[in-house]
Order: sequence, then C-alpha cells, then structure tokens
Amino acid sequence: MTVHCIDHQRRRLLIATAAAGGLGTAITLVPFVSSMLPSERARASGAPVEVDIGQLQPGQMMTVEWRGKPVWVLHRTPEMLATLPALTERVSDPVSDAKQQPAYCQSEHRSIKPEIFVAIGICTHLGCSPSSRFASGTADGMGPDWPGGFFCPCHGSTFDLAGRVFKNKPAPTNLEIPIHDYLTETRLLIGEERKPA
Repeated sequence: MTVHCIDHQRRRLLIATAAAGGLGTAITLVPFVSSMLPSERARASGAPVEVDIGQLQPGQMMTVEWRGKPVWVLHRTPEMLATLPALTERVSDPVSDAKQQPAYCQSEHRSIKPEIFVAIGICTHLGCSPSSRFASGTADGMGPDWPGGFFCPCHGSTFDLAGRVFKNKPAPTNLEIPIHDYLTETRLLIGEERKPA
C-alpha cells in the first residue's frame, strides 16, 4: 500500500515536471519564433498595401502608409479634373517627362483612372509633407488664381491636383507617384503591380 502511494506521488511529480518543462519550452520558443516573423516595421518598409477606396467620395482624400511614407489617395471631382488642362503653361513639367511616376501614369492627370489620384505626400524639395488646399480662389490665402492643389509650408512649393509642381518654386520635380494597381474597382494595391494572368 505504501509502495502504491509512492508510485502515485511520483507519477504526479513527473507529470507536473513535464508540464512545467513544456510550458517553459513554449515560453522560450514564442519570442524566438516571433523574431523570425516580419515585424510591422518590416511590413511597412516594403510590403505592398491594400486600400479599400469604396467609401472615398468625390472631393475626399485619404492617407495610407507605405514604406514609412504617407500616400495620398484623392478622389477627384469632374471640376477638379477640369482645372488640369488650364495649368499646362503654369506647371514645370506638364506631361511628366521626369521619371517621378510609372509609365502608365505619365499623362496630364498622372493616374491610372482619371478620377483617382495616388501620390506620395512628400515634397520633392526637402521632404516636408504638403497640405491639401482644394478650395480655389482666395478663401485659403493662396491668391485669386489658385485652382486648388497642395501647398508645402516649409518653402512655399505648390502643386496642382495632379501633383505637378508650379513654375518658379523650390521643388525641382512633380510629386512622386508610387507603383500601384487595382485589384477590383474599389480595392487599390500600392507598391506592387498585378502580374498578367
């Protein structure tokens, strides 16, 4: 009877020791395995980003992060698009000759779909982030002939609603357009192009 009791206690001790050892191993492995997975920073530094633009109304803009940079997605209204042809003489690079965009965005509106503008929201002068000034005229202090666009407060560079820099401004080139594609009508993929089927 005493032998049976000792065996039973020994068995419980062995089970408890094994459980503790297993738990200790699991606790040790979690940080190790986690360190092998890409971090949020690593994903943001290079992985493409999917964006749902289904709720983005005409005249609205959203900002997403890709590679640690702000990327603007602007749903341009017909009125906004109508300002672009009139600015050909006022912007430095009207047809985007400088390689600041993929070839499929080298046009007056600098986008795949005319109404959806995608750009990296960093001024090409010294890396400040311009602010959106969509109101035309003097309401926002931009002058009577301001058609709406983006204003960099650091040194005064101005860009139109296609990210084209106005002449005689510090920024040397238009805003950069990242590679992007449409997965569906309302899902945008920034940082990668779909491979042809």
